[in-house]
This record gives sequence, structure tokens and C-alpha cells, in this order.
Amino acid sequence: MNGEPGGLISVVTAVHPSGAAHLDQAHSSLLAQEMPVGWAWEWLLQEDGGGDTVARSLPSDPRMRFAANGRQLGTATTRNLAAARASGRLVKVLDADDVLTPGALAREITILSDHPAIGWTTAAVIDLNSSGATIGWHDDPPEGELGKGTVFDYWLQHEHRAQIHPATLCIRSEALWASGGWMALPFSEDTGLLMALSSLWAGYFIGTPGLLYRKWPSQTTASSSWEPVVGRQARHEAIVRRVRAIDGMLRRSTPER
Repeated sequence: MNGEPGGLISVVTAVHPSGAAHLDQAHSSLLAQEMPVGWAWEWLLQEDGGGDTVARSLPSDPRMRFAANGRQLGTATTRNLAAARASGRLVKVLDADDVLTPGALAREITILSDHPAIGWTTAAVIDLNSSGATIGWHDDPPEGELGKGTVFDYWLQHEHRAQIHPATLCIRSEALWASGGWMALPFSEDTGLLMALSSLWAGYFIGTPGLLYRKWPSQTTASSSWEPVVGRQARHEAIVRRVRAIDGMLRRSTPER
């Protein structure tokens, strides 16, 4: 790589007790990663709950560090608390019920090391159904750079559906915190972060699938089906206002010529 010779990537996982049964598979996918020379990973798990249930399900690994909220605070808060314990200059999302594909971390590290102007990456996703069947997505963007603001523009123009999956985000630590972390929303907290990131930094879409995205009845996105229309509208409006505020601050901070 042309960039930094090595470093640490912090993998953050928010886990609810209902998802603890999948942690062994997530851990196995981390163990299977072949890291670039000089790079290592750490795994920060944060339970959205009291701690006893998940603690009994944890795999043994000295690179793993576990903490619990003490009570249920929601996915956004749980991820932010996990990331606050991270030591790496890159922060990688891995949901407790998902599985990294071989080479996923190396591809993300390579892009962010070789392209200092890129603040974050996402990757293609393969859905993993409860039957074990896998299904790819047919409408991914082409591999390459995603200019500042383009992800938000697409989201606005396509009924609040993003063309890339925030569950695959890998982010420079400073970009994560400058963007405000995961947004304090009941759902779409990762979409809120993605839109803020897109307003501040160019990103990069990796066309090689980086994640097996598990679909099962107890996942958070499935449980959002009860949300009333007014809740969805308010959630989308909160994301829009956040991005508009960022854009306004950037315009005011740019000297006139």
C-alpha cells in the first residue's frame, strides 16, 4: 500500500441479548480475515442491556473487549459507547448477526490507506436468509469514489432509500466523531450517520461483497415494521435537517473569493 505502513482497525458491535447466538459466526468471520502487513484488529462488543446474557455467549479472544450499557439504551447509543472505547484509527461496523466475507477488512484498509481524501467506505452486501440461502443486490453503484453529497442526493430522490448499505461502513475515526456518531433515532441511526459522512467527506464503494447481511425475524430492521407513518416522516426529517445544517456550516466557513 502507498499509505500508512500499519495500524489498528477497531470493529464495533452492538449486541442485544436476542442476537447473542450469532456472535460465534461473527467472530469466525473475523478470525478468517487476512490482514495487510502491520495491521491488526480489535473487537469492541457493547451489550444493549444488563450484561449477563451476552457475557455468557462470548467467544474467547484476547482481542475482544466487552462492556454493557446496564440497561437498554438503543442501537445508536450502544454503538457510540463501543466506538468510544476504540483504539484504532479506523472504525468498522459489524452487527452481531452479520458475517464478514473473506478479505473485507483488507479491502477497506487498502482503500483508506491509499486514498487520504476518502473518509469512509461501504461495500456490496449479500443477504443471508434464515434458510441459509444468499441473495445479491441487483442495483449497486459501480465500484469507485462517491463524491461529497451524492449519497444524500440519491437518498432524497429515491424515497429515502440509500443505494449503499450503512451496515458495511468502515470509517476514519476522526470522520466518525466529526459527523456526530450514530444518530439518536429509533431506526435508521446508521443511515443518519452515512448521510452526515457523505456531506463532509467523499466515500468509496467496494464492489466486492463485504458482508453477509442476515435477515431474520428478530433483527432491528424487521422490528421497525410497527413504526407509524408519522414516526418515519419525523425520522427522515431529522436526517435531512442534520445534513442541511452541516451544509450550511460548510458554506459559511468557506471564505468568499
